[in-house]
Parts: sequence; structure tokens; C-alpha cells
Amino acid sequence: MRKFKRDGSAGLGMLKRLLAAAVGVLLAGCSAVDTVDFYWQGAAGQMDLLARARPIPEVIEGGDRALALRLGRVREIRSFASRQLGLPDNGSYTRYTELGRQFVLWNVFAAPALSLKPLQWCFPIAGCVNYRGYFSEDQARAEAARLRANGDDVHVSGVPAYSTLGYFDDPVLSSFVRWPETEVARLIFHELAHQLLYVKDDSVFNESFATAVEEVGVERWLAAHPNPVLEAQAARNQKLRDAFRGIVGNARDQLTQIYASDASDQAKQKAKLDAFAAMKAEYERVKAGEPGLAGYDRWFAQDPNNASLAAIAIYTERVPAFRELLSESDNDLPRFYDRVRAIAAMSKSERDTVLTAAAAKSVEAITKAAPQS
Repeated sequence: MRKFKRDGSAGLGMLKRLLAAAVGVLLAGCSAVDTVDFYWQGAAGQMDLLARARPIPEVIEGGDRALALRLGRVREIRSFASRQLGLPDNGSYTRYTELGRQFVLWNVFAAPALSLKPLQWCFPIAGCVNYRGYFSEDQARAEAARLRANGDDVHVSGVPAYSTLGYFDDPVLSSFVRWPETEVARLIFHELAHQLLYVKDDSVFNESFATAVEEVGVERWLAAHPNPVLEAQAARNQKLRDAFRGIVGNARDQLTQIYASDASDQAKQKAKLDAFAAMKAEYERVKAGEPGLAGYDRWFAQDPNNASLAAIAIYTERVPAFRELLSESDNDLPRFYDRVRAIAAMSKSERDTVLTAAAAKSVEAITKAAPQS
């Protein structure tokens, strides 16, 4: 992936392409005005982030000791990502931007009322993705309302960081810099993985690959920097993530069967409501024995729907397959990356076949390793 030149020419070039795409859409007809507005807000938001980014050494010298300590650790994590994980060595995460808000942008996900397949939107550079990102929460909510009026299930999610795929040097953001250390490392490894490998028109492949890299990266970061407190914290956070994914995964399996059945739409709608009610009940039951799960209360408070489940699946559905591919590569990351690049070059149907087979092998291995009752 091309690196962002220090004179800003690559960034300006990308901005010109974004604006050219907006103009091209405009010329296609008046109905494209909303799309033009979307490109403009994205270009303006990105350039604002870059304009306000300051070199980390400068921020460290600025006097905020707590922030300086955090950013010092970020520099170590950033160096580890390239030296030990083989992730891109460039200017990303060497500058800091204070946002003045909780999230950098808001993603809008949508899915039909009786399907878990998310809608796609296609863009000149990123290709087709399963969400639309807005730098304004109000604009995201307005888009969500429009989609909901069309009868789709909709989910809006605040985003602490995103990758520009190497076209720009992504800065460290105030939206995540004060997270627990292992969570900061997880996020940086994830976003850098997108710079290493990105396949147009396949969000599940991209996000699941990056999630697998982040998980492995945190494991290796902790192994290289032994700290019982951080290790316990990371293990607990992963346990909570796994519990949440299990609850959501069970609901997805149930809904997949419901939507694929020959029942009437009315019967499917009723079964859908029952499935989501059962998911919420299961969450409350599990949370009673694991209070730490309360961190997911906000997600459940948004009235989960097909779009909510689709948003989770995008980031997790293929993770077991990628972990299996890493295992088959003797846990050697360069070999793993080469293997994934080869799969990425296949057609989507071929990629899905390979990943489905890898996931099946992963399940088989776990089943064999489980203690027999």
C-alpha cells in the first residue's frame, strides 16, 4: 500500500479523487446529491483530522503527564507492530489528534427485515463495504432514519478509529488513547492489518483478518512484556468478548434457520421477535454470573436487530478460519500473511470455500482437544 508522502501530495491526491468522484456522481443526476454530500463530509472530516494532528514528541513535551505516559507506551506498541508482527512501518500512529468528542465517526449498518445479509455501499477507493461512515452523529442518525423508513433494520455504532488503508498516516486519537493498554494495542494492530492487506468488496474477509491479527498481536505483546496485571486484564476482556460473541452467535444461528424456512413472512416476523427476546434473556442470565458483561448493556439497550448482528459478524465471522490458517503456517506471521494474500487473490466464492474449510478444521481440532465427559 502506498505511503503518505511528507509533503502531503499523496493525501491531496486522494482528496482530489474523492472530490472528482463526488463531481462525477453529481453529473449523473440530481438524485445523487446525497451521495455528493456524503463524499464531501468524508473528505472534509479526514482533512480536519490530519490538519490537527501533532507529532507525538511535541505532545509529550506539552505538559500533560498522564497523556505523555500513554503516548510513550503507544510509541512502543507501534514499534512492536512493525518489528515483531510484520505490520507496515510508516508514519501511522506517530502523531496525535485531540478530537473533542467521544468517537471519530459513526458507522451506519442496515439489513433487510428478514435477512442477516447487510446492505452494501460502493465507493471509488474502498470498493463495496457493509456500512457508511459519518463524521457527524446527526448525519449518521439521519441516514439511519431514512433506511429505517424504507423498512430496513438499522444499527448506528460509534467508531473510535478507522484505517485509511495507507493513503494517509493515521493519527493516534483521543477517542482511544486512554483505553487500557492491551485494548490500545489491539486497536493499533487491527488498523495496521488493514494497511497490510485489504480486499475490495469483502468486508467480512477484511475485518475478520484484522481481528485475527489483533488477537495474535496482543498475545505476543504480552508475551514480550510480561505483566501479571495486564495479562489478567487481557484474559478477562477476552473472556467477556467470547461470552458476548457466543450469545450473539446463538441468536444468529437461530435467525438464519428462521429466515431460510418456508414459513410465511408474518410467522418469520413473530419468530424473529421471539429470537431477539431469547437473546436478551440469555444475556441477562449470563451477566448475572459475570457482572463484567454489563459493558455490553449499551449495545443491548439499542434494541438489537438484524443490522446489529450483521455488524458483529463482519468483524468475527471468519476469525476461526484465519486462526486455523496461522496454525497451519506454524504460527509464523510472514508465512501466514503470504497464505492470506494468495487467498485474497482468489474470487470471492473461492475465498469463501477455503475459509469455510479452514473454519471446519478449527472446530474439529477444538472438539478433539475438549475433555471427554
